[in-house]
Amino acid sequence: MDNETTTGHVTRKAVLRAAIAAGIAAPAVLMGVPALARTLTAGDTAPALTPECDDGDDPTPPQTEGPYFKPNSPLRTSLSEAGTAGVRLTVSGYVFGLACRPIAGVLLDFWQADTNGAYDNTGFRFRGHQFTDAQGAFRLTTIVPGLYPGRTRHIHVKLQAPGRPVLTTQLYFPNEPRNNTDSIFDPRLLMTVRDAGGAREAAFDFVLNVPQNPGPTPTPTATATTRPPGGSWAAGTAYRAGDRVTYGGLAYVCLQAHTGQTGWEPPHVPALWRVG
Repeated sequence: MDNETTTGHVTRKAVLRAAIAAGIAAPAVLMGVPALARTLTAGDTAPALTPECDDGDDPTPPQTEGPYFKPNSPLRTSLSEAGTAGVRLTVSGYVFGLACRPIAGVLLDFWQADTNGAYDNTGFRFRGHQFTDAQGAFRLTTIVPGLYPGRTRHIHVKLQAPGRPVLTTQLYFPNEPRNNTDSIFDPRLLMTVRDAGGAREAAFDFVLNVPQNPGPTPTPTATATTRPPGGSWAAGTAYRAGDRVTYGGLAYVCLQAHTGQTGWEPPHVPALWRVG
């Protein structure tokens, strides 16, 4: 989301970004000044966060999936390949829950058009998924997508926190003429974008509808010995697309390569498993 409100006040996300970037384990309470996170010394204790993020950063709004989503995208953080045409773009940010705490292990599945506005519907060019790290951060390397009739410039993404529903949405670029004529465009989904030499850098923080306590968000932990009674699925196992498991008396097919972890049992993560 934007770093400042329309009144010029710095948002909670701006302070949290600064705190995480500075390596502070428990981000400071949000006092309206970005210097807060930077001025804490090693001996200071950061106050607890308020229970909710109520600074205009409501949960990230959903948007239509569109006709071009494909499951089984490769696990990768870069969608660019050698010789890829287009302006290089880096998108980075964090995924937060409702208490402004970063969420580790969130699945983010990106897909977009190439520089000519075309989607690869036979292969997986400009398609890929990744997971947020222990600090809830993600980083995508790609190109600025091209335009095609009826739409402004955008990037598609699906997100899923462990054991939570899938959020499908889109990210947009500021100052695009077609933003005013695209009926799907939502200004709440604008990235912050700047030029970086001959490339561009963008930032966006997602807020998922995930209830959280004010305390630190635990990192999902894999337990290799976890095996549900009567099922073959197990946390800690590396699954490939097409692998089959059983869980709770049903059979499932893996849709995307990932490592199973507690909270991602097949019934809970339709982005990773389907009954079959």
